[in-house]
Amino acid sequence: MHATLPRLARTDFPNIKRDQLETLQVNLGYLCNQSCLHCHVNAGPKRKEIMQKETIEDIIRFLDKSNIKRLDLTGGAPELNPYFRYLVSAAVEMGIHVIDRCNLTVLHEPGQEDTADFLAQHQVEIVASLPCYLEENVDGQRGDGVFHTSVEAIHLLNKTGYGIEGSELKLNLMYNPTGAHLPPAQCQLEQDYKRELKQRYGIVFNHLFALTNMPIKRFGSSLISKGEFDNYMTLLKSAYKTTNLETVMCRSLISVDWKGHVYDCDFNQMLELPLTEKGKKMHLNDITSDNMHERDIIIADHCYGCTAGQGSSCGGALA
Repeated sequence: MHATLPRLARTDFPNIKRDQLETLQVNLGYLCNQSCLHCHVNAGPKRKEIMQKETIEDIIRFLDKSNIKRLDLTGGAPELNPYFRYLVSAAVEMGIHVIDRCNLTVLHEPGQEDTADFLAQHQVEIVASLPCYLEENVDGQRGDGVFHTSVEAIHLLNKTGYGIEGSELKLNLMYNPTGAHLPPAQCQLEQDYKRELKQRYGIVFNHLFALTNMPIKRFGSSLISKGEFDNYMTLLKSAYKTTNLETVMCRSLISVDWKGHVYDCDFNQMLELPLTEKGKKMHLNDITSDNMHERDIIIADHCYGCTAGQGSSCGGALA
């Protein structure tokens, strides 16, 4: 795999600082039942990195002493972590809103048969990746049969109450382009998704989030292999909008890796750009409100991916 950080480190991206910390995004490990082309984590079935119980307890202690409003769980497939349910239950008991970034197909994995019911019981918001409403596009990006399995998973979630009008169980889908281009307007694309998925498969959801592919890890490496990396960076930079700087997710979020080390965002985590204090990686146990507020965010050229066009974040478009 080609390294992307050497191509991104020199940057003219503007300096930005942190605001009030509201979201703790935790990567529970890089183990996943899928190996998607666009994956910026390079997750897959053979990855061994997974958060252990000791670090899970660190997460819970931090939540208990902080003013965090949201716990955003990601991976890999976060549900494959053996302590996933323990962490979710502890956070919900504290009154914290939990988000599960689900790849959908994991709900059909052995041992996950009651995961949908568990998530519903704890009113966990689901953000599920479905890069297109067309079968050939999804299978081309994620593997043969993935689209069909994903649709079956959404049917299961709908039956559980997710995405149904009037229900408090939120099911949001996430789109990302299948190639080296920016996502279309999120609002219009959401209407298209809702119409096509309802008519073709009888499934419903709440909102669609449009995410820009980041030029790092597996997707970035594929761009280099195809000779498209520089052109893609030119695209991102040409579409840069200063107004997106005010709402980029790194202002109010920190990302925690499977060992408990802290980063400005999940993308910086994958590029191994951690927060440091006196030359040492910062651990979650080192974080306080005093040493985070107004702190400079670590930037590189990949930051243009979050500020191009309509903007991009884990919650979809910024504009």
